[in-house]
Amino acid sequence: MVNSSLIDLKKLNLEELTGVVSLYPWFALARIELCRRMVRLGDEGWPPEKFAEQALYLGSRKLVFDLLEKRDEAAADPAESAAPRRPERQVFVVGGDYFSAAQYEGVRLGQDDIFSTFAGPVSEESASAEPAEEFTDFCTESLAKVYLAQGYKDKAKEIYSKLSLRYPEKSVYFAALIEKID
Repeated sequence: MVNSSLIDLKKLNLEELTGVVSLYPWFALARIELCRRMVRLGDEGWPPEKFAEQALYLGSRKLVFDLLEKRDEAAADPAESAAPRRPERQVFVVGGDYFSAAQYEGVRLGQDDIFSTFAGPVSEESASAEPAEEFTDFCTESLAKVYLAQGYKDKAKEIYSKLSLRYPEKSVYFAALIEKID
C-alpha cells in the first residue's frame, strides 16, 4: 500500500518543484529532479553557478556534475567529446568557505598552513591523471573514533579529513576534531 502523502516529484510542475526545494532544502531527490529539469531546458536553464549552488546540498556533487557533463556532451561537437574532460579550476576549502585558486591567493593568510594536511601541491602527474571514483572507501565518524581510541591518531585524522571534504557543511567541526587530536 502506497502512502497517499508521498509526493511524486516527476508529476510536479517546475514552480511546485521549486517550492518543495525552498521549503525542504535538504530534500536531495527534489534537488536532483530540479537540476534534471534545468538541464533539459538547455540554454534557457540555469548557469553553471546555480548548479554548483544546488550541489552544495547533496551528499555527492557527482550527481550534478554527471548531469552537466551529459548536457555538455549533447551540445558539443562529436569530435570534441572523445577528449577526456579535465577540471577547469581548482577549488580550495578554507574554514567552510569556497575559493577559486585566484581568489584564495588573494585572501591567503600565514595561519592557513593548518589546512595543508588536507591537500598537497598539485603535480603535473596528478593533474593529467583521470579522477578516481569518489567515495569508494568506508569512512565514518564512528570509525575515526575507534581508531583514535586504539591510538591510531594518523588514521583518525585521515578519516576526519575525508569526512570534511565529503560533508562541507561540517568541515569546521571536523577541522576542530583534527586540531584537538594534534
